[in-house]
Amino acid sequence: MIQYLKMSAKKQVKLIVQIPAYNEEVNISKVIKEIPRHIDGIDVVEVLVIDDGSTDNTIAEAKKAGADYVVQNVKNSGLAFTFQRGLSSALALGADIIVNTDADFQYNQKEIPKLIKPILTNEADIVSGNRQVETLKHMKFSKKYGNLIGSRVVKFCAGYDLIDASSGFRAYSKEAALRLFVTSTHTYTHETLIQASRKKLKVVEVPVEFRKREGGESKLISSVYNHIKKSMSTIARSTLMYNSLKVMGYLGGLLIIIGVIPILRWLYLTYIINSAGDHIQSLILGSTLILAGGLSVLLGLISDLISINRKYLEEIMYKVKKLELDKGR
Repeated sequence: MIQYLKMSAKKQVKLIVQIPAYNEEVNISKVIKEIPRHIDGIDVVEVLVIDDGSTDNTIAEAKKAGADYVVQNVKNSGLAFTFQRGLSSALALGADIIVNTDADFQYNQKEIPKLIKPILTNEADIVSGNRQVETLKHMKFSKKYGNLIGSRVVKFCAGYDLIDASSGFRAYSKEAALRLFVTSTHTYTHETLIQASRKKLKVVEVPVEFRKREGGESKLISSVYNHIKKSMSTIARSTLMYNSLKVMGYLGGLLIIIGVIPILRWLYLTYIINSAGDHIQSLILGSTLILAGGLSVLLGLISDLISINRKYLEEIMYKVKKLELDKGR
């Protein structure tokens, strides 16, 4: 885990709670008003709303409720883009810790002190709220088990022992926020965990309350099928981006092992049973599978070399962002 926060009497610790919002005029004010403004270990608490091109009164309601900053996307750009813009804006505003929460009033903002505690005590870089999905009676069956399956896939890909990988109620240290950069166009929850694993950030989970949504439907999950499809696509893409050699190596090894079976069958039938020429299909199939396996391993090696360049670029981007923040002080 990276040590990121130096506590001292001279340095004020600033927490910024960022709220990505899209057409949430009904709930946004309740979310903002529930955010505690006095937290032990925190000197300044501020609220940042990132409006994703809302067509209702979300911005007006947010300002009226006491949002300290409002950033607006020119058009509706999606949750992942809005989340990343929030991180960049919060860092520019001097945040030492960033909490991301939803604008639909399903998370209990009074639990923010519990969420940030592992960061304040240097026990974590990222803290994720566990909604305890399996116990929720108000969540639809399809969403509940879609979440549980998705979380197990992320657990396998990222290596973190998390129960709820889709939670949007999370706290990030300044160091974690500097190192993360979301490229997904759908949601950030899975990609950030896979990135965090690659960047050796420590992630822990704490149980949180998850209320029944009031007023409207989820803006992210209009269709459970499409959400699962896009989420799995994001997980696969992120995994290949950071662990291409491992994934393609396993796939290639599996294809080679499967390909050996029909080759052995052909050898047995040709040289033991003496029925040469009658089972050429086994030879063709086995050779094709072994060739595909070898190409898969080669592709993994090439992708791994590309990922090394990406790692260097991300490190450069991290240092540039850090220098920009230092200059702004």
